[in-house]
Amino acid sequence: MKEENSIDLLVGCYTEENENSGLAFYKFNLVTGNAIFVNDYKINNPSYFTKNADGTIIYVVSEEEDKYESAVSAIKLDKSKGNFTLLNSVSTKGAAPCYISIDNENKYLVTANYLGGSISVFKLQENGKIEDLIQQIKFDEESIDQERQNQSHLHCVVYSPSYNHLFATDLGGDKIYKFDINKDTDDYLTPSENYLTEIEEGSGPRHLIFSENKFAYLISELSGEVKVFDFLNENLLEKQTVVSQYNDAEGSADIQIHPNGKYLYTSNRLEDDGLTIFKIDQNSGLLTSIGYQETALHPRNFVISPNGKYLLVASKDSHIIQVFEIDNTTGLLTNINSDIEIDLPVCIKFI
Repeated sequence: MKEENSIDLLVGCYTEENENSGLAFYKFNLVTGNAIFVNDYKINNPSYFTKNADGTIIYVVSEEEDKYESAVSAIKLDKSKGNFTLLNSVSTKGAAPCYISIDNENKYLVTANYLGGSISVFKLQENGKIEDLIQQIKFDEESIDQERQNQSHLHCVVYSPSYNHLFATDLGGDKIYKFDINKDTDDYLTPSENYLTEIEEGSGPRHLIFSENKFAYLISELSGEVKVFDFLNENLLEKQTVVSQYNDAEGSADIQIHPNGKYLYTSNRLEDDGLTIFKIDQNSGLLTSIGYQETALHPRNFVISPNGKYLLVASKDSHIIQVFEIDNTTGLLTNINSDIEIDLPVCIKFI
């Protein structure tokens, strides 16, 4: 199935409270901002996913609280017809995996296991299937918020732009870990020389992203703050902290940079649900808050279309994906009222 001016959109939804299939595939029109449903696939709690280089295989984590039920699955996607075919599933051996990254050679997968307080590493076969776990790194950290930080909670694993290092955020321990990549060994990840970046106690670091201009940005869930780093020689050097969520709701979630590199967006939940909009100084990478866009309830993951025209927000508790048009001259958002109705959406990506 091919539609002019369309791009493939994949949505992951929690399934424990409803009869959702889990994954839903759409064609999204880059001119109108409308989405057409194509097909779905039944899988439990696909809270996060990534893809191989050409988008023909999707790697999905099933976020289960029991580490023996938590799994990572390889699913072949026929984008022309919207058909899904399961290649295989393996255990993460870590409870509640919530993030997954693939290397640039389609050879390795890494998951962040939230309740397991661990990172799991898998090797990929040439056909895309996942081999059994080859390495697991467990953490035993805590911080001052004993309700939310009584143990390590790994929330994000992301490769550096060079793919020479992997960074992992520990919401429970208020730390970012840096690992060297050792290909074709069982010790794929080893601590780097500059292994540890400590974040203020009670912050709860959640998602880390890199810009093309040698900067990095961190959203912290509990403090509602964004940190700006210079990223020099693959090291994080902190230079600014700004507020994303002012009301101490402890619900900041996702962070994305506009394709033009001029704007950064963050999502905030639990109170005053919405998106904070920042302007990025092109020379220093420093942020200036320029607006706030209200959304429906519990805006978790969001994504920006490759052409920079639309921002789509998974508003989980309102059971919709909202579509906003981006003003490229100001970075501000306009709701075009082209909502995609779907139960408990938590992850959205263009494939």
